[in-house]
Amino acid sequence: MFINEYTDRMNNHYRQTSEDQRPAVGLKYRLVLPLLLLFSVRLAAQAPLDEYVAAALQSNLVLKEKSVSMDKALLAIREAKTLFGPTVSLETQYTLAQGGRAISLPVGDLLNPVYATLNQLTASNRFPQIANVQEQFLPNNFYDVRVRTSMPILNPDVRINRDIKTKQADLSQSELDTYRRELVKEVKSAYYDHLATVQAIGIWTSTLVLVEEGLRFNRSLLANGKGLPAQVARSEAEVASVQARLASARSDRRNTAARLNFLMNRPLTDSIDAVDPELPLDALQILSDTSTAGVRGREELKSLGIATGISRDLLRLSESYRKPRVATFVDLAAQGFNFKVDRKSLFYLGGLSLQMPIYTGGRNRLKADQAALDLKSLDLRTQYVTSQLELSALVTRNAARDAHQAWQASQQEERASIQYHKLVDKGYREGVSSYIELIDARNQLSSSRIQTAIRKSALLKALAACERETASFKLPSLKP
Repeated sequence: MFINEYTDRMNNHYRQTSEDQRPAVGLKYRLVLPLLLLFSVRLAAQAPLDEYVAAALQSNLVLKEKSVSMDKALLAIREAKTLFGPTVSLETQYTLAQGGRAISLPVGDLLNPVYATLNQLTASNRFPQIANVQEQFLPNNFYDVRVRTSMPILNPDVRINRDIKTKQADLSQSELDTYRRELVKEVKSAYYDHLATVQAIGIWTSTLVLVEEGLRFNRSLLANGKGLPAQVARSEAEVASVQARLASARSDRRNTAARLNFLMNRPLTDSIDAVDPELPLDALQILSDTSTAGVRGREELKSLGIATGISRDLLRLSESYRKPRVATFVDLAAQGFNFKVDRKSLFYLGGLSLQMPIYTGGRNRLKADQAALDLKSLDLRTQYVTSQLELSALVTRNAARDAHQAWQASQQEERASIQYHKLVDKGYREGVSSYIELIDARNQLSSSRIQTAIRKSALLKALAACERETASFKLPSLKP
């Protein structure tokens, strides 16, 4: 409707002006094309915003970094499960020793008298005299090689550790979803900012067409002796001002596109398809809803719930000191001197080990009391964060209502500005309105159109914030 009104009005003026007063190019096309740039987005069947959100969730660098932490947590679970199974290790030792403590064995003093008597009785030297023996405790040139297999039979620490690692993986998943939800909001906000700059370019482009046409009209009046040089100078200044604002809007478009590409981990200069989205179908429901039940689904509360579960496991771990630890082991080994290996050097050794504390001075009990206080602190923290999130959801929803009312007011103001500009422009061409009134009407029209675009962008961003605060956006599942 806005396009048709301006096209008809300017075409009527085009037909009524003399040949030398007409612009070189048909005004219909000069005016309609930039307006189509602004409003052609409404012809699109579906906004590409969903594609950009999906691309960011797939390629964002920070998200990839957090996914690495998630993978590490899953590996930690696998590691904890391996503690239930046996452990096989090769243990070797080779020693060289000289000196140290020794034991004296008087074998010579004990056996030499006996050997001497035997030699006399047998009239031979078959039993030679032997010396006393001194054997050192430290083995010299001694090796010890064993393959040890050990396995826990009763150890509550292993089971609790597995439970903690599992919950830590869930915590990493929850933290990952927290950032994913925040990323969705950031992508939508960046897209709406970019859309506002694209709309601003369309508005200033169409405004430039109007002020250039006004400049040509004033020059024609001056050439025919019906205008004033001051009006031409003012029109030239107005054209320069609109061109500067158009250049600024184009710079803003490049910056907002770079930000959106950054969130999607794409080259910063890639083009962005700007399609003006309609308000979400559930927008009015979001604005009228006063419930804070959606806050219960926030990942932050899930993380606190998981952290509470981890604290309970830590409390169990601290209290498990009373329970015994039983393990078994088997050694397949060889020992000997001078690297000699034979049947006598081979052996096996197996057994059970039992560990149970009797007295530790109360240290274990104090650790359990500390874990209980940590659990109580987390419960209080959860209550505080829940209230904080409910407050944030309420404030965000109120801000969205205000943004919706402001956008509706801007629409009314824009419609009034269009009508006012139409009347003043017609009056100026008929000599009823002054050029100052025309400039004021034109500025009011451009300002109202810019304000409408900005407020709609603010409304969409506020709705995205509400979606974030109430966790109403359904995150896609992560690929295994």
